[in-house]
Amino acid sequence: MDFTIKAYNLLLYYLQNADYSFSTFNEHRELIIESKSYNSPKQIILRHDVDLLPYHSLRFAQIQASKGIKGSYYFRAVPESWNVEVIKQISDLGHEVGYHYETMDTANGDIEKAWDQFRFHLEELRKLVEVKTICMHGSPRSKYDNKAIWDKYKYQDLDLIGEPYYDMDFDKFFYLTDTGRRWDGWKTSVRDKVPQQEKWNKEGLVFHSTDNIINATKQGKLPDKIMMTFHPQRWNDSSIPWIKELVLQNAKNVVKRLIVKN
Repeated sequence: MDFTIKAYNLLLYYLQNADYSFSTFNEHRELIIESKSYNSPKQIILRHDVDLLPYHSLRFAQIQASKGIKGSYYFRAVPESWNVEVIKQISDLGHEVGYHYETMDTANGDIEKAWDQFRFHLEELRKLVEVKTICMHGSPRSKYDNKAIWDKYKYQDLDLIGEPYYDMDFDKFFYLTDTGRRWDGWKTSVRDKVPQQEKWNKEGLVFHSTDNIINATKQGKLPDKIMMTFHPQRWNDSSIPWIKELVLQNAKNVVKRLIVKN
């Protein structure tokens, strides 16, 4: 079965066995800013969007820490994501914590209000942990693109050094995301997508399942540099939550497919 903790552990095992090194997005940005290069030619940036069920993200963080792996965890400023205990524990494990912003959505498109909300939530998160990078929440059912806040303001003015949708060079880094509870979820994704996807499709770099990624890793067919995005609430070994997430996400994908089509 896919999207289980067992499948996740196997994925990390085979990636490490293939000599991939892991880093946070913040570490990546600092290397770029300082004009330095990675020690390892094979590099993976692990990104996690903590949309729901924050203890699932803590479990991911604990698994990674046990393997000497670090990743970036982006928390929304909503009760179903923002858990002070989890935020601190993930940071204490050596991982990066960032802000998963959605203020154009929560401010109903009012960019001034969105900016005020953004600064407030960022400051609240910084009272708990260091925050150097941010990442947009897709809000697929909203008519507002949360990145639109940067049409007027600059996150760099708040001592932030990175936002993946602006500061990742996807000509150099392949992008894999489990959006839609599948690794080819870009087909129905409203906003979690990058322009290079069409080029990757032509090159055959399309993966549907975690097993597909593992097999490509074993065969040496996975690109050397990758950003991988996980939504940990989707990964579960217990049957009932696993089935619930499967059914719910399939229903969401139907809605997102209609949004994309229209």
